[in-house]
Amino acid sequence: MFKLTTSIGSLLFCSATLAVSIIDCVPTHAIEAPDGTVAFESGLDLLDAYTTFNGVRVRQARYYFDLKLPEGVGEPLKRVVFQQRTGSEEIEFKPEQTKAYLNRSRDEEDLIDLTTTFNEETGEVVVEFNEPIPIGSELSIGIKPKENPDIGGVYLFGVTAFPRGEKSRGLYLGAGRLHFFDNFNSSRRSH
Repeated sequence: MFKLTTSIGSLLFCSATLAVSIIDCVPTHAIEAPDGTVAFESGLDLLDAYTTFNGVRVRQARYYFDLKLPEGVGEPLKRVVFQQRTGSEEIEFKPEQTKAYLNRSRDEEDLIDLTTTFNEETGEVVVEFNEPIPIGSELSIGIKPKENPDIGGVYLFGVTAFPRGEKSRGLYLGAGRLHFFDNFNSSRRSH
């Protein structure tokens, strides 16, 4: 990632496109506080949240959250934090099995390189991208539970996005809603 100052408060971000050798340069306007904290200029969109299997106790499920970085967001995306807000029981995760894809696809060529941690005390799943996600992108992030909960019902997961920078201010995008059912004959996708 290269930064070239073009004027006060304006930066030119040049980054190698993931899995492609072409370089994209996108002019943006940085929002940086006097203490060096970086923030998004406008909101990101939480487009969808769903699970691949919504039956209770299913081990093969993955929870997907689809995001969009609109052109006016001002900063690339560096990190996303997921935290369970409601539900009858706390769900545990396998951070090493997290996957994320550009273009909301699940094609291997769109796979994003990342690092994920799960804090059992706070219930936070922290997904950090090795290269910031460019402005204008859409992506799907799939976090892997150890298994779906034993008790059916609605489970809400708060989603907070962070821009690049050592000091960055998170932006809460809202809650993704997953519904789990006691009977396995329910639909595969949950909204």
